[in-house]
Amino acid sequence: MFIFLILLIQQNNLYIENTGIEFLNNWLLSSKIFSLFFMCLCFLFIINGANLIDGYNGLLGIHSLIIITNLFFINFFNENNLALLLLIIFLKFNFPKAALFLGDGGSYILGTFIAISVIKTSIDNPEISPFYFAILLCYLFFEVFFSFIRKLSTKGGNPLLPDKKHLHMLLYQILYKKNKQKNRSNYTTSIIINVSYLLLTLPAIYFFKSNIFCKYYLLTLILVYIFSYKITHEKSY
Repeated sequence: MFIFLILLIQQNNLYIENTGIEFLNNWLLSSKIFSLFFMCLCFLFIINGANLIDGYNGLLGIHSLIIITNLFFINFFNENNLALLLLIIFLKFNFPKAALFLGDGGSYILGTFIAISVIKTSIDNPEISPFYFAILLCYLFFEVFFSFIRKLSTKGGNPLLPDKKHLHMLLYQILYKKNKQKNRSNYTTSIIINVSYLLLTLPAIYFFKSNIFCKYYLLTLILVYIFSYKITHEKSY
């Protein structure tokens, strides 16, 4: 992945100059190696986040549709027209009953496309707070980051091994206990998470140029995730 991402970043002249954090901006501008490593790390979080939440009907598809639609209205990306159409067609066959799946390859491609689209939108719209884009990607990013720390903190835990304790999996367990219907619990999980995500990101859309608001709102969303995970974890067992 690192080799692929280095080639992708270099060939497409992708860069991040403004993170909203001054000392980090200075590092990015002063060191090309650090800038490249940072870019690869950002891509890895989003790509693996996309792959991690894939598997439940409509979860990644609807989530990606919300992000790309948001970017479309900000920047009117020409290439996003096709992406929106393809996602809608895919969801037709993936949600609520799945006859078509993304798989690892599909989720990796979708994650890569989202990361590229966010970076390009950020470059073309420097007046928009970089924390706003972090808000859009919060679920994909923090799901990976939180899972890594969570696994690492358990005794003998390997952060690279999969488990069934991710937020969407715990929510599925709660729903399945109630109705005993696998497919219904599957797509209901996607609806609850994506509707919650959409509602939580709406306030940021109004203040998307305010660096201070978006910064603290991002921290708020992280706390909401941690609190939601704690409650869901307790109820699933």
